Amino acid sequence: MSDNQNSDGGVPTTGHIWDDNLADLTNQPPRWWMLGLTGSAVWVVVYWLMYPSVPFSTSGTFFEGIGLPGTGKWTAIKEMQEDQKVVDAVRMPFENKIKDMTPAAILADKELSEYVVRSGKVLFGDNCAACHGQNGVGTVDKQGLFAPILNDDDWLFGGTIDKIHETIVGGRQAIMTPHKDSLKPEQIDAVAKYVKALSEGKGDSEPDGKKVFMESDCTACHGPDAKGIQAMGSANLTDKIWRFDGSLEGIKRTIAYGVNAGPDSRIAVMPNFKEAGKLSDSEIKKLAVYVYKFGGGIKDDVPAAAPAAAAPSAN
Repeated sequence: MSDNQNSDGGVPTTGHIWDDNLADLTNQPPRWWMLGLTGSAVWVVVYWLMYPSVPFSTSGTFFEGIGLPGTGKWTAIKEMQEDQKVVDAVRMPFENKIKDMTPAAILADKELSEYVVRSGKVLFGDNCAACHGQNGVGTVDKQGLFAPILNDDDWLFGGTIDKIHETIVGGRQAIMTPHKDSLKPEQIDAVAKYVKALSEGKGDSEPDGKKVFMESDCTACHGPDAKGIQAMGSANLTDKIWRFDGSLEGIKRTIAYGVNAGPDSRIAVMPNFKEAGKLSDSEIKKLAVYVYKFGGGIKDDVPAAAPAAAAPSAN
C-alpha cells in the first residue's frame, strides 16, 4: 500500500484507491517473509513424515494402513510406557519388600510406611474415595452418612491395622434386625428417645425407653452399656457419631426397619476387594496402611512388626 506520490516507480496498482491518496500496489512480500513461509511448509511435511499425525489404521498403529508409521517411530503411548519403566524401577525395591510383609510390619517400617503414604494416594482415589471421600472424610446422602469417616478413631469393626486389612480383604455387611413387627409404635418412639438421650449423656432422663432397650434384643448387639460390640459391627450409641441420620425421626426409622434387612432398611455394604479381583495382595496391604495413616488408626496391643505367623508365647 502506498500513496499516489510513490506510485510512479513503475509498480502497477490493483486499482483500489482510498481517499484519492492511497492505492494498493502489487509489490511482492519481503524475501525474508517468503523464505519463512517456504520453510514452514517444508517443516510441516517433515513433521508429518516423522510423527504419526493421521490414524488411517484401526489396528492401533498409526499409518499402518498406508505403510507410513512415521520415520521417528514415536507415539504418545510409547513415551508413556518409557516413563512408566522409570517409575517402576524406583518403586520396585519397595514393592518387592511389601510382597512378603504383613500390614503391621509395613506400618512399623518408617521408610516403607512413608512410601505407602505417597503411592497409596492413587490407589485410594481410584478404589475408595468414591464412597469414603478424599482423605477419608466420609460422604453423606439423604439417609445420613453414606460411608464411614476413616480419619477419626470410631470404628464399627475395629481400627487396628490388622482389622482394617481384614475389612478391605473381606468387605463388611453388618445387619440390624427391624423392630417394626416386634415393638409397638410407642415403644419404638420411647427407645428412640432413649438412644438420642444416650448420645447426649442423658440416658437416665428416658426411663421408659431404657426399659424397652433392656428388655428387647437391643442389648444382645449393642451391649447393656450401649457401647456396641466390634465383633458384630454394632454401633456405639453413647457417642455423638451417627452412621445414619441422627435425628429423632431418623433413629426411629433405623429401629423400625433395621440395616441391610429389607427394602426399606438402611443400606451399609462394604465390597469385598479380594474376591472382586480388582486389587492385588500388595495393593490391599498398602491401602490398609494408607487408611491407618489417616490418623484414626488404633494401636494394637501386639507389637506392630510381629510376623503374621508368629506362634503365641507358652508363658
